[in-house]
Amino acid sequence: MDEEINLRKIKERNRLVLDTSTLIDGRISKFLKKAEFKGEVIIPEPAVAELEAQANFGKMSGFQGLEEISNLRKLSSEKGFSIRFSGKRPGLEEIKLSRGGAIDEMIRKIASEEDATLVTCDRVQHLVSIAKGIDSIYLQQEKITPEQTRIMSFFTPDTASVHLREGNIPMAKRGRIGSLKLVKIGLEPLSLEELKAIAHEILEAARQDDDSSIEIERHGATVVQLRDLRIAIAERPFADRMEITAVRPVAKVSIHEYGVDEELKRRFIERQRGILIAGPPGAGKSTFAASVADFLMENGYMVKTMESPRDLMVRDEITQYAPLEGDMILTADILLLVRPDYTIYDELRKTSDFQTFADMRLAGVGMIGVTHATRPIDAIQRMVGRIDLGVIPQVVDTVIFIDAGRIVKVYELKFTVKVPSGMMEADLARPVIDVLDFKSKRVEFEIYTYGEQVVVMPLAGERDPDEIKMKLETILSELVTDFEVDVLNERKAIVRVPEDQISFLLGRKGRNIRRIEDEVKISIDVQPLREKRSGKVMEVRVGETKKQWVIYAPGLEGKEVDIFAENEYITTASVGRKGDVKIRKDKDPGKMLKMAIMRGQRIFVKY
Repeated sequence: MDEEINLRKIKERNRLVLDTSTLIDGRISKFLKKAEFKGEVIIPEPAVAELEAQANFGKMSGFQGLEEISNLRKLSSEKGFSIRFSGKRPGLEEIKLSRGGAIDEMIRKIASEEDATLVTCDRVQHLVSIAKGIDSIYLQQEKITPEQTRIMSFFTPDTASVHLREGNIPMAKRGRIGSLKLVKIGLEPLSLEELKAIAHEILEAARQDDDSSIEIERHGATVVQLRDLRIAIAERPFADRMEITAVRPVAKVSIHEYGVDEELKRRFIERQRGILIAGPPGAGKSTFAASVADFLMENGYMVKTMESPRDLMVRDEITQYAPLEGDMILTADILLLVRPDYTIYDELRKTSDFQTFADMRLAGVGMIGVTHATRPIDAIQRMVGRIDLGVIPQVVDTVIFIDAGRIVKVYELKFTVKVPSGMMEADLARPVIDVLDFKSKRVEFEIYTYGEQVVVMPLAGERDPDEIKMKLETILSELVTDFEVDVLNERKAIVRVPEDQISFLLGRKGRNIRRIEDEVKISIDVQPLREKRSGKVMEVRVGETKKQWVIYAPGLEGKEVDIFAENEYITTASVGRKGDVKIRKDKDPGKMLKMAIMRGQRIFVKY
């Protein structure tokens, strides 16, 4: 009905002025063709300038408008109506004020001076024109819902993504997460005109639908969130051919369906944390992040998201923020005023993303970041060089690695000061980030600085102390008559032999003991064998003088004891008549003891 009314109005007019919205809409050429229009079409220079500016910024609307002008010129020679350009190009000031209506005012002025009818698809432009006494025809935009778009017709319940490329048969990925297959979903290759028609539908539906939006417009690239579809449109010169890729989550999953253990759930809700959710593309990271957001809301936390594009499928109570004026730093400024308990940051890629994430985390906001990584440790390495090394454990204390929709690995980060694995000297102690397996609590990686380099050192799996002891005993039984072996950890052991056999065991310039160390791959401390140890443990108090540490071990006077800090062996010494052991601060054992005291570790002796 509306189309018939518009056709009649156009047929009755002799002179038409087309504004920017009408040219972008692209229907005016069809109306003029159907109405057999024979009058004059006036295209305002301000409208051309605005379209040119949009095209230069890579917006599809600009290219659509300029193509419509080309269509009108061809149609004018076929149908016999005249076409001309009128008005002056806007200056810099008018371009700056275009959003406030400066360009629209210039177009209305042309319509008034030409005594012509203004044709517009902009309701505000139409109402202002009528108010100023300018004859106007309002072409109400065709209502198109996301469900009516052709892109939706390619999707089935098990379709994860649709891939349309100029000159190629339509393809889709179908199946379950972890077992998706690329299949053909058409018989004929798609033409450029077909792809442009599909893209136009997508853009119009996104503009008219309250739950959809155009997230990114760049030169040759547009990203649209059409309900739960994330659609990327690529054109020349950005791509060699036009391409449309539409991705949607296969399913909305609850955190309980991931088999998350209770300890990890408690870790989410006991206090605000810094968490990285990592995994390869298409592994289900964003789906898991959305399930965590819902879980946090259920447990009384206020949750917001930072996304570009906004495609997380979260509950309605969670507000999804885009980059403010194209900048996530400005979005973070607003969120710090909003004060959410947790913020989901999807996705972390650029240095500025990691720095914004760190800034919000250090301000006290719980942060959950989503990032691409092929291995769990790679997610942590992406922060190295972007964030100060010593700050990383304060920014991120948990890494969850997702692959094929499953939680494959969980890491916990802890900051400590110690001698890195493989180094023996106490004066090599430095700040170290321990990367622990969340379940076993075993350290799998150490991150520290060595010179000017940052080292991410994988640690070998722990060896069985009994196995190490048996190997040492086998070797020693062939060299000495009596011995005692005490394996402190996988890197250190004490071997006690009779005092008169120590030099033989050490060998000339220590060659024998070095050979044994290389064979067993352990550092050996050779000590005299005196009395047999009881194996008992006593916790001790540590005092200090100007040059010495004093370990008080009352009741053990005259006994030889091994001194430990937690599970780290420090030295062996004899307890004096006053029940104490004195260790010089400038020696290696003294330096190790200092580090242990700084870390607040438990000091004890074995006797």
